[in-house]
Amino acid sequence: MREAYAGGGPGMFASALAWLAAGLVAVRVSPERAVLALLAGGMLIYPVGVLLTKALGYRGQHTHGNPLGTLALETTVWLVLSMPIAYVVSLYRVDLFFPAMLLVIGGRYATFATMYGARVFWVCGGVLVAAAYTLASLRAAPATGAFAGAAIEAAFAVWIVATHRGSRDTATPPVRAR
Repeated sequence: MREAYAGGGPGMFASALAWLAAGLVAVRVSPERAVLALLAGGMLIYPVGVLLTKALGYRGQHTHGNPLGTLALETTVWLVLSMPIAYVVSLYRVDLFFPAMLLVIGGRYATFATMYGARVFWVCGGVLVAAAYTLASLRAAPATGAFAGAAIEAAFAVWIVATHRGSRDTATPPVRAR
């Protein structure tokens, strides 16, 4: 999984782009539309992440039969089933939607530590959870929550890709996409 997906960093960067888009929608349109923007953007994370992964010269596809691929699918189902909870929260207090989603994503990253064999996902998840609690307690504007998610994930994505590239064995270059 680590070699196929560049340590998971490109997918995380794709997620950061979805958060960024939601933040921009919150500022320019409305917080309610920003909720929909993050939910819609979330559906594009995997395909955009694969495109970014391939652009970096990695396969963007794990080996058939890899049980960690099943874990990735299972956590995606958990994520999709958790999103309606955050959405319902937004119907009562839209300012809590983005902290709720930060908690969902932060929790999901705990399994990424196993899928990618990197403890950095525990750290990222912890930072996302801390941000969620801070934003909720401050009653931060929805745009602030969306931009916080974007900034945190973008920073960790860059760290993951940089660390992953630095730890690679130069004798085995990435498989180039065709």
